[in-house]
Amino acid sequence: MTLELKGVSKMVEGQTHIYPTDLTLTKGTMNVLLGPTSSGKTSLMRLMAGLDAPASGQIFWEGKDVTGQRVQDRKVAMVYQQFINYPSMSVYDNIASPMKLMGVDKAEVDRRVRETAELMQLTPMLSRKPLELSGGQQQRCALARALVKNAGLVLLDEPLANLDYKLREELRIEIPKIFEASGSIFVYATTEPEEALLLGGNTATLWEGRVTQFGPTPEVYRQPVDATTARVFSDPPMNFLPVSKTGSKLMFGKGQSAPAIGKLAELPDGRYMAGFRPNHLEITQHTADAMKFSASLHVTELTGSETFVHLDHHGERWVGLIHGVHELPIGEDLNVWLDPRHVYIFGEDGGLIAPAAYALAA
Repeated sequence: MTLELKGVSKMVEGQTHIYPTDLTLTKGTMNVLLGPTSSGKTSLMRLMAGLDAPASGQIFWEGKDVTGQRVQDRKVAMVYQQFINYPSMSVYDNIASPMKLMGVDKAEVDRRVRETAELMQLTPMLSRKPLELSGGQQQRCALARALVKNAGLVLLDEPLANLDYKLREELRIEIPKIFEASGSIFVYATTEPEEALLLGGNTATLWEGRVTQFGPTPEVYRQPVDATTARVFSDPPMNFLPVSKTGSKLMFGKGQSAPAIGKLAELPDGRYMAGFRPNHLEITQHTADAMKFSASLHVTELTGSETFVHLDHHGERWVGLIHGVHELPIGEDLNVWLDPRHVYIFGEDGGLIAPAAYALAA
């Protein structure tokens, strides 16, 4: 069972929403669409479902061209962040409705409804109407209705955004197991890199209507093909600063250097771009070879267990994610340290030249 997109694009009133895209999704896999708001995640899912017709390209399901096929004639289930339920039906009947339309045996309908309701923690609410539920419970009802269809392709567009933290974490673990066992192709859209890492499987990163990379989630995270992908797969986004190579040294910013070793030793002398994730910036020196930078502190944000620091380093805006709660002087210069093993090197065109040493060792 495969879903294959070949050169698929989408235009809206002369504007390109999805640039020509090739993707192949296989049976029993979880595939995360990761990107910021308006990057094209929902547009791509609607093309996969058949809700929208592509401006170019073809869509194949199990080797058959289904580009012009109606969504009603495809084995597709889709759940949006903004839940949709039938207000006049009970929760039980909402969940059962797609199976009744398919003519599933009554006993089987009852079994699957109750199993799914138990997973979604909806069992005590089966006799209620959707409007008698909280927003999170209504979303769980919509999600349950998609799960019971046993569809070959299940598309979830930020489906857990309205749920509380505990249930969200439980479902992130359970949902992949359900679809792996069923053999369905699972496509899950999110704006959160952390959620992509928790879900695992494969990840496609999107930026302004383009799929920048697709592959196993840990590989895309550790070895992004370019600076755009690295920016997408980092929350807050990856920090950057200019770097130049001269002989056996890499010169970062003003006066900081590190030895050019491994693949970097073979680089021609010249200018490049260094990138590092916010959680790799430190306010104390932990390694002997860490590089020291001075930056102006603009804002701090406390999360309870971590501190976000917003910095200006000679016009470059950086964000650091520091473990622990720190009260730091706003507007003053702050010394920060960066272990060179956590630095990615990109070319002037943005393409990845060398991943961070820690990523290769992971």
